[in-house]
Amino acid sequence: MRIVRLYKINRVLLEHGLDELIPAKWLPWYARLLRHSIFWVRNKHKGKSQGERITLALQSLGPVFIKFGQMLSTRRDLLAPSIANELARLQDKVPPFPSQAAQAIIKSSLGLNELSELFSEFEEEPLASASIAQVHAAKLKANNEDVVVKVLRPDIRDTIVADMELLFSFANIIQRWLPDGRRLRPVEVVVEYRKTIVDELDLLRESANGIQLGTNFEGSDALYVPKIYSDYCRHNVLVMERIYGIPISNIDALIAQNTNLKKLAERGVEVFFTQVFRDSFFHADMHPGNIFVSTEHPDNPKYIAIDFGIVGTLNKEDKRYLAENFIAFFNRDYRKVAQLHADSGWVPQDTNIDEFEMAIRTVCEPIFQKPLAEISFGNVLLQLFNTARRFDMVVQPQLVLLQKTLLYVEGLGRQLYPQLDLWKTAKPFLENWMKEQIGFSAMMGKVKANLPFWSEKLPEMPDLLYDSLQHIKRMPLQQQKASTALLQEQKRTTQTTHLSVVGGTFILLAAILPIYGISWYFPAFSGVIGTVFWFLSWRNSRQ
Repeated sequence: MRIVRLYKINRVLLEHGLDELIPAKWLPWYARLLRHSIFWVRNKHKGKSQGERITLALQSLGPVFIKFGQMLSTRRDLLAPSIANELARLQDKVPPFPSQAAQAIIKSSLGLNELSELFSEFEEEPLASASIAQVHAAKLKANNEDVVVKVLRPDIRDTIVADMELLFSFANIIQRWLPDGRRLRPVEVVVEYRKTIVDELDLLRESANGIQLGTNFEGSDALYVPKIYSDYCRHNVLVMERIYGIPISNIDALIAQNTNLKKLAERGVEVFFTQVFRDSFFHADMHPGNIFVSTEHPDNPKYIAIDFGIVGTLNKEDKRYLAENFIAFFNRDYRKVAQLHADSGWVPQDTNIDEFEMAIRTVCEPIFQKPLAEISFGNVLLQLFNTARRFDMVVQPQLVLLQKTLLYVEGLGRQLYPQLDLWKTAKPFLENWMKEQIGFSAMMGKVKANLPFWSEKLPEMPDLLYDSLQHIKRMPLQQQKASTALLQEQKRTTQTTHLSVVGGTFILLAAILPIYGISWYFPAFSGVIGTVFWFLSWRNSRQ
C-alpha cells in the first residue's frame, strides 16, 4: 500500500513538473536516469508558474498535503514570495464524506443507539467540509439549543501517519542531497507540521483549548467564544454552540449593517495582544474562515472565534523579550534589538553584536522611510527573524506560530480599515504591559502572588537557619578530614606506582638476562622478585 501511495505521489509531482524545479547539476546520475526511465509520465502544466504548479500538486495529493502547503505558505523565510503567495491560496475545499458515516461515528463515540436520543434535529447535509473534519448543524434535545457537531474524517489518522512517513523521507532526501537543503531545514519543518496536524486530530484537545479561551475572554466586549459542550466531546467528536455572525471576509455585509470598521480593526489588534501578553495563550489559526463578527451592536462590534485546534503559548521570558524587541525596533534602537536576541538565547552567545546590529540596521532602516501607518508589523517581525537566521538563530516554534498569527491579524485589520496604524494601536498596549512587569508595583504584585508560598515556608525558616549554622560550624572539621583522606589516597597511589615500576623492571630484567647466556638462576630470581612487587602493587591499590 505504501509503495502504491509513493508511486502516486511521485506521479503527481512529475505531472506538475516539480522535478524541473531542482537543477540537473544537483541530481546524482541515478536520479536523472530514474526520471528518464519513467518516460510515460510527462509535465502537463508547462505554461504555469512554479507556485501554481506546487499548489495544484498539493491539491491533487489530498488533505494532508493541502494542510502542509498552508503551513508552508507562512514560512516566507524559507520560500520565494511568488511561491508563498500561491500557497496562501490553498483552501480546504474537500468533498464531504457520507453523512451516514458521520452519524455512525457520532453514535459510536457518544454511546447512542439513535441520534434522536441526544438531538431533536440533525442536518444530514454538512455545513462545511475540511481536510480533517466536517461539521453538521443540530439541535440539542435537552435544552433546544442550536449546536454544531464536528466529526473527524474516518481513518484520517491512518492516512496522516502514512503520508507523514513519506514526507519525512522526502525531507531527509532534500536535506541530505540538495546543496541548499540544510539551510531550508526541511526535516525541522515537517516536525513542526506533524505536531500541528496531530494536535488537530484530537478534538478533546480542541475542546479544552476553546474552554480556556472562553474563560480568558469571559464578559469581553471584544471577543466571544462559543460554548463547548464538553460532556458530548470525544477524541473524534466535538459539540459546540452554533454561532450566527458575518464572516470577517464579507466586507460588503459588514458595511451594509453599518459596522464601525475602524473600531473592529483596532479591536482585532487588542484581542491578539491580549491573548499573547496577558494570557500567554493565543488562537494560532486566525485565518478568515475561523473569524466572524457578531450582528449585535454594529457600532460596538465584537469578534466571534471558532476552530481552536491550533493554539500557541509563550513563557514569561519570550513575552518580555518580544515586547522589548518591538519597542526597541520602533524606537530604532538596533543595538538593543541585537543584544536582546543574544540575551534571550535566540542567537549564539558568541555572536558579534556589532555585526548583528549592522545587519539589522541594513535590513530595517529602509522600512522607516515610510510613514508608520504604512509599515507592516508582520513583515517587521519577519525581517527580524530572517536577519537573525543568518546569524544561526535557533528556530522557536512558538514564534513561528506567533508570526503566522500576526500576519493574519494585520491582513484582516488592513482589509477592514486600510488606514489602520497597527503600531500606533499596539505600542501603548506593549508599553503598559512592560510597566506592569517592572517597577515597584510589579515587585509588590509578585510578592503578593508568592505570599501563600512564603507563609507556608516561614515556620520552617528557624530550623533551616539552625541546620545551616551547624553545617557551617562542622565545615572546618569536615574539610580537615577530607584533606587527610586525600593525602592518604595520594600517598597510596604513589606507593602503588613505585611498586608497579619496580616490579616491571625486574620482570623486564628476567626477560633480557637469558639473551646473554647467564645462568637460569638469576632470571628466575628476578622474575620472582618482579612478581612479588606487582602483587604488592595490586594489593595496595585494592585497599
